[in-house]
Amino acid sequence: MGARNPAHLRLRTLLFVPGDRPDRIPKAAAAGADGIAIDLEDAVALSRKDAARHAVAQSLGALPPSGPVVTVRINAVDTGLAEADVDALEPVLDRVHLVIVPMSSSPDAVRAAAALLGKAERRAGLEPGRTGIIPLVETAAGIAEAREIAAADERVHTLAFGPADLSRELGVTPTADCEELFVARCQLVLAAAAAAKPQPIDGPHLDLDDADGLARSAAKARRLGFGGKQVLHPRQVPVVASAFAPTADELRWARRVDEAFRTAEAAGVSSIRLDDGTFVDYPIAHRARALLTEDDDSQHGHEQSPRKPSA
Repeated sequence: MGARNPAHLRLRTLLFVPGDRPDRIPKAAAAGADGIAIDLEDAVALSRKDAARHAVAQSLGALPPSGPVVTVRINAVDTGLAEADVDALEPVLDRVHLVIVPMSSSPDAVRAAAALLGKAERRAGLEPGRTGIIPLVETAAGIAEAREIAAADERVHTLAFGPADLSRELGVTPTADCEELFVARCQLVLAAAAAAKPQPIDGPHLDLDDADGLARSAAKARRLGFGGKQVLHPRQVPVVASAFAPTADELRWARRVDEAFRTAEAAGVSSIRLDDGTFVDYPIAHRARALLTEDDDSQHGHEQSPRKPSA
């Protein structure tokens, strides 16, 4: 993955904020999430789209250059609204890391969004390809083509899961335990890995008053291989961040494995057995080191994803 979509843009918590509520955008940026998602799609009524575009452009221009990863969810490319969304972002596109493309049901949707961003970057005098894409996969067709969607364009940073629309399409009710969408979630995780993308971002827990359910949902997503979760309110941020942070037991295990394996490597050995019987070779050692890196990222907060606007 090139510099335009660096893997270190880790989004354990991605906080959504309506695009037509500019007063909430700086508050969301200060809420402690790894990233904010300014929404021009579902959170904004059709009659408010133009006002929201104007508000988002003004708000992005006023945000400080340091802070969380900034993403913007545009409207789906087949609605006829995405072009105006990207046009409105053009003057402040240097402040946007990633664009979320909803209803990404085919590679063509991703490529169409990439073409819009390419035109806007050229007009704005920005480095071609600097703006990444997160396809939001929220239909049965999208799940079926998830691997192709993840590999559709080099702008794709990772995938995101959309449970609400998929649940409606399948006729199921999303729950905290995620069993009804288990297969779809697994397919998304596998698709991102097969395309060599960072772990995907799970969908939100829709009950804002259910902290226990949110914690269960986030923990389940992490066990399935997601790298983070969308959140709908600032109070959900610490719950999700905690669920995606390595536990004390995991870190103790990782340090033990890393120390033992480094000693073995120095002696020319690449597979060992710990005194508790655990077999360790390179894949296990790499997993241990990844956990230690996650812990380091957690300790440094937003320092792991600095914003560098273009001149």
